[in-house]
Amino acid sequence: MPITAQQLLCELIALPSVNPAFLPGRAELTGEQRVADFLAFTADRAGLELEWQEVLPGRSNLLVRLMPAGGKVRRRILLAPHMDTVGVDSEARFKPVVKAGRLHGRGACDTKGSIAAYLAALLELAANGPRPRETEIILTALVDEENNQSGSRALVKRGLQADLAIVGEPTRLKVITAHKGDLWLRLTTHGKSAHGSKPHLGKNAVHAMARVVEELETNYAATLKRRTHPLLGHATVNVGFIAGGRQPNIVPDRCEILIDRRTLPGETDAAVMAELRALLRNLGVDADLTDTKNAPCPALETDPNLPLVRQLTRCAGQRRALGVDYFSDAAVLANGGIPSVLLGPGDIAQAHTADEWVELAQLERLTRLLVKFLRDQP
Repeated sequence: MPITAQQLLCELIALPSVNPAFLPGRAELTGEQRVADFLAFTADRAGLELEWQEVLPGRSNLLVRLMPAGGKVRRRILLAPHMDTVGVDSEARFKPVVKAGRLHGRGACDTKGSIAAYLAALLELAANGPRPRETEIILTALVDEENNQSGSRALVKRGLQADLAIVGEPTRLKVITAHKGDLWLRLTTHGKSAHGSKPHLGKNAVHAMARVVEELETNYAATLKRRTHPLLGHATVNVGFIAGGRQPNIVPDRCEILIDRRTLPGETDAAVMAELRALLRNLGVDADLTDTKNAPCPALETDPNLPLVRQLTRCAGQRRALGVDYFSDAAVLANGGIPSVLLGPGDIAQAHTADEWVELAQLERLTRLLVKFLRDQP
């Protein structure tokens, strides 16, 4: 009897896979290899084909293939969740707990719940069929989504193509065809230090930054509200960090902020940088602006009328296209030429929280939904 999605998820939660960027030096809790090894063992026992794709030292994507019954691949569908999680406030979060119809634990909805349902669907098809005759299905368990999306970027760089990628994220079982992009920026103002008793001899970088923050959070934010997308609402800006100066009796010569700018389809990183530099010029503020992301994180916009997307949406009992605010691997895959959507159990409101959970009923429904969708492929 194939292992259930609930059983799989319990096993996955118990295997810590915190992104190493969030817990440096804690090898016993970080990295995706424990999860990947468990998935490989489970898939291999079911007769599924395996492929390892090294991305970073000690961190590899795992590709689990369900080959078509006819042997010839004319269509390919990816099931693409990520194996890494954010950190924890207690190691007790790695102990799965079931209560009131919910399964609690780190990664329950982001995105080990998706991994469990996706693999459970593949195991069902492998054990009981029927397999599609010409459609290859690949579970691509990805590394590093929570930090730099290195796993999905490596997948694209190595040329894997598909007709559709279903990316595991907590969407409450809704098919998501659009999401915002994300641009992280560092803005630094410069001044001149002086003794605090004679501030007129210096130039206060914190004061200059105060003007910048006020402008960003008021007038610039109001401007962004006028840029709207039918599924995503408006673009946003958030100043999430500020630091400047050394002590009260020194005029600060430097101040820094970190900015989160959520973008809409059609907006480019270069255009955003240009408009912010224009804002600084208009304020008369001397500042440096740099992009702190290692790679672009553009918005996602997949045509909801693509045949496979329409078919999946119907399977989900959904009547209209939907979007979300957060960024995901889907945009990376889409930029690589793979039409991509999001679909997974859980709610983004539970992701990254101390008490993360997912409804067990959603796990079961997603497994059934995917089995039906995949069985209907040619």
